[in-house]
Amino acid sequence: MTPLPPPGWEQRAERALDRGRRWDRWIPGILLDSPLSRLGYLAGTAFGFVWGSLWSTGRVERRGGLWVFRGMPEVTFGRGGVCVGGCFLTGTGPIDDRLLAHEAVHREQWRRYGMLMPLLYLFAGRDPLTNRFEIEAGLEDGRYVPRR
Repeated sequence: MTPLPPPGWEQRAERALDRGRRWDRWIPGILLDSPLSRLGYLAGTAFGFVWGSLWSTGRVERRGGLWVFRGMPEVTFGRGGVCVGGCFLTGTGPIDDRLLAHEAVHREQWRRYGMLMPLLYLFAGRDPLTNRFEIEAGLEDGRYVPRR
């Protein structure tokens, strides 16, 4: 069961999105949605593919435009799973179309930001309710807040 978020989380989430948009203005355009970011996305995908191949004990499949590596030990990914480039690395939990849609947004974020993505995600913080990347991907689809 998804826990109930604290009161006022929606306002904090909106502030996090605004803060992220302001930060984006400082990133040189050549690094966003560019051949350089595409190269970073491909490098992230290659890393995710190797990492997933090393640790996955479950089925590897192509779903929703992502390489899904299942059966990963929990120490090899964060939270319920992690998107690295075009790879979704996760354990044995259920994967539905909504979760895949959430992870597909992360894939597009990787395409936009390339190798800046891990750094920007780190600066956005571990709290998904104030992490702009999780908010943009959809907190409900990512199972961070209950579906309305």
